[in-house]
Amino acid sequence: MKKNFSRILSLVLVAVMALSMTACGKKNELAAEALTYDVAKHDEVSAEVYENVLGEFASIYADAKEADSVSEKFALMAVAEAKLMEAAVMLPTNTRGGSFAITRVAPRTVTSTLWGSDVERIHDALVVTEFITAADRDAMKAKWEELKGTGEYEAWAKTYLADNGYTLKDTYTALYTGDPETFDVLASSRATVSDVMVQCYDGLMEYDMENRHVGALAEDFDVSDDGLTYTFKIRKGATWVDSQGSYIADVTADDFVAGMQHMMDAVAGLEYLVQGVIVGANEYINGEIGFDEVGVKAVDEYTLEYTLEAPCSYFTTMLGYSVFAPMNRAYYESQGGQFGEDFDPADASYVYGTTKDNIAYCGPYTITSYTAENSIVFEANESYWDAENINIKKYSMLYDSGKDAAKPYNDAVAGTIDGTGLSNSNIETAKKDGLFDTYAYISDTDATSYMAFYNLNRAAYANVNDATAAVSTKTVEEAERTNAALMNQHFRTAISHALDREAWNATVRGEDVALYSLRNSYTPGTFVTLDEEVTIDINGEATPFAAGTYYGEIMQAQLTADGSAIKVWDDTIMSGDGFDGWYNPEAAAAELELAIAELKEEGVKISEKNPIHLELPYPSNDEEYTQKAQVYKTSVEEALGKKVILDLVACASYDEWYYTGYYTEMGYESNYDIFDLSGWGPDYGDPQTYLDTFLGDYAGYMAKCCGIF
Repeated sequence: MKKNFSRILSLVLVAVMALSMTACGKKNELAAEALTYDVAKHDEVSAEVYENVLGEFASIYADAKEADSVSEKFALMAVAEAKLMEAAVMLPTNTRGGSFAITRVAPRTVTSTLWGSDVERIHDALVVTEFITAADRDAMKAKWEELKGTGEYEAWAKTYLADNGYTLKDTYTALYTGDPETFDVLASSRATVSDVMVQCYDGLMEYDMENRHVGALAEDFDVSDDGLTYTFKIRKGATWVDSQGSYIADVTADDFVAGMQHMMDAVAGLEYLVQGVIVGANEYINGEIGFDEVGVKAVDEYTLEYTLEAPCSYFTTMLGYSVFAPMNRAYYESQGGQFGEDFDPADASYVYGTTKDNIAYCGPYTITSYTAENSIVFEANESYWDAENINIKKYSMLYDSGKDAAKPYNDAVAGTIDGTGLSNSNIETAKKDGLFDTYAYISDTDATSYMAFYNLNRAAYANVNDATAAVSTKTVEEAERTNAALMNQHFRTAISHALDREAWNATVRGEDVALYSLRNSYTPGTFVTLDEEVTIDINGEATPFAAGTYYGEIMQAQLTADGSAIKVWDDTIMSGDGFDGWYNPEAAAAELELAIAELKEEGVKISEKNPIHLELPYPSNDEEYTQKAQVYKTSVEEALGKKVILDLVACASYDEWYYTGYYTEMGYESNYDIFDLSGWGPDYGDPQTYLDTFLGDYAGYMAKCCGIF
C-alpha cells in the first residue's frame, strides 16, 4: 500500500546545530547533548504542546464543523479563531497591498477574488505604455463597481483607456523575489511555485476580471440533488503542448484524475484540502485503499465526476487552486512518473517537473526561458483554446535580489517593469520626479495574511541545509529559558502587545500608509458574512448575530467577553484591517508580569539583569528589512523594560533567511524564536481555508511554523 509520507519521520537523533554557543571545550559537548532533539519523539512532543496551547481552539473548531448551517458554522469558527488569537502562537502583522504604488496595469483587469490562484493569472490584464493616473484609476474602479457581473467591463476599459490617451500593449513585466523549486504545481504548496505555474495550465473554472466564476476547461457542471456528486463536462478542443509548443495530446477528463492522484502521491502540502472532502482521499493518502476507490472518476473521455463525503458549500470555490490542476498521464509517465506505491521522485529516471522542459502545458502560456535568480519568460501558447482573447502575449518576471531598494522604482520609471510599490525611500524620489501627486495610488489589500510566529518547541540553532548559516549565539541556559518562556501564554501575549506594528510597517511602506495594510486576525474580518440570523453561546450567554454580520464582529464579541486587550474589529470602519489592534505597551507590561510570576514557579527567573533572549532572523542584504528588524527589536525591548532582549540574526541572503523557516518542512527544523516571513492566502471561500492550517497531527500546514508537527 501507499506510504503516508506526510507522517513518516526519520528515527534518528538530530543534533542541534549550536556552532556558535558561547561555551567551549567540554561545555560545548554538554551543549550538544543538552540540546539534542529526539526526532523519534517529535510526534509525542508536538501532540502534548498542541493540546496544552491550542486544545481549546481545536475543540471549538471541531464543533464548528458539525454546525447545522453555514451561518452557524461561520459564527462558531469566529469564536474558535478568537481562541487562536488569545493563544498567541503567532502575531498577525500585515497583508499584501495597502501601500503607495505606480503602475501601467489597468485596475480590475485581473480578478480581485480573495481566494485561490486566479488573482495571479495575467492573460486578461490590460497594460498600457504610460503610467495610469490616480484619477483615471478611481474612475475605472467606480465603473467596475457599476458593471461587475455584466461582462461589459473589459470592453469599456479598453475604450476608456484609448479615449484618455493611453496606448495598450501586449507585454507585461513584473518582479519576483524567489525562484520556483519545482515546475510541478501539484507537488508544492509554495507561492513561489503556484504564482509561476498558474500561467501554464487552466483549471475547470476560473474567476474572471469581474469576479464571475466561469468555465475554463469545464464548459458546464451539474450537482446531484444530495450535493454529493459534481459532474463536469470537459471542453473539447483544448490541448496539451510541450515547452516548444508542439502538440502532445487533447485535454480529457482523465487528466484531472491523474492530476489528483499525483497530488495525493506527492503529499506536498496540498492534500489536506481534499482530505475529508472527496470520498476516499484520506484513506488513500494514509495507504488504506487504492485510488480506484477515491471519488474522482473519468466517466468517459470528456465527463469528470467528483464524489464528496458530505455536502460542501465551498467546493466549487476550491477549483481555482492548484490542488485541482490537471496533468497528462502519458506525458507524466514519459518523464519517469509513476503512481501509488510505485511513486518515487528520488528515482534516477524521474525528471517530471525538474525543468520547464519536463512538464506539459494546457494554459495560456508556455515558459520559453528561465534562468535562476534572473528571469522567467512566458509567451502565448498558440494552441491555447482561448488564444484569440488573451490580452498579454508575453509576460516576463525579473528577479529582484532586494539589495538595491531604489531599483524597482528606477526600473518602473524606465519602463523595464510595468509597476512597483513605492517604498519609504522611493516615495520621496517620486515626489522629486513629479510623479507622486499624479500617479501614486494606494494599492488594494488582499486576503493574504502574514504573521510573526513563535517557536514553541525550538530544536534547531542553525539552518537545516547549512550548519554554518544563521547560527545561534545562545548559551544552553539561554536556550532552555527561552523555550520555557515561549510555552507561557502570558509571555507570548506580552511580546505580541509589545510590537509597534505601525512603526514596523512604516519603515518599508512610509508613514502615510503604514496602517493601511495592518491585519489584526488570521482570517480577514470581512472574509464572510452570515446569511441568516444565528444565536450562539458566548461564555454561557446566548448571543444573537443578525444576517449580514461580519465574521470579524463575532471574533471581537468573544475577545471582548474574555476580557482580552486584542482588537480585531473596528465598528467605525467596519473592518479588521487598517488599524493596530495589538500594540498596547501597558497590556504588554501587565502580561509580562503575569508570565514572570508563573515562570518563577517553574524555576525560571526573569529580570533586566537576567532577561529572556529571543532570536529573530532577517535578511541583512535588504536595507528596508534590516530597518524593520531594528524597529521590532527596539519596540519589544522598550515595551518590556529590557526584561526581554530581541537578538537579531543576520542572514546574508534571502535564501539563508528562507531556510530559517520558510523552506523547512518539519517543525523541528525551524531555526528561530520569532519568524516574521511566512503567511497564508486562502484557497477557497470559507474561513476553514485559514483555520485548517492550525490543526494538529500534521493536518495543519502552518503548525510547523510554531515548531510542532
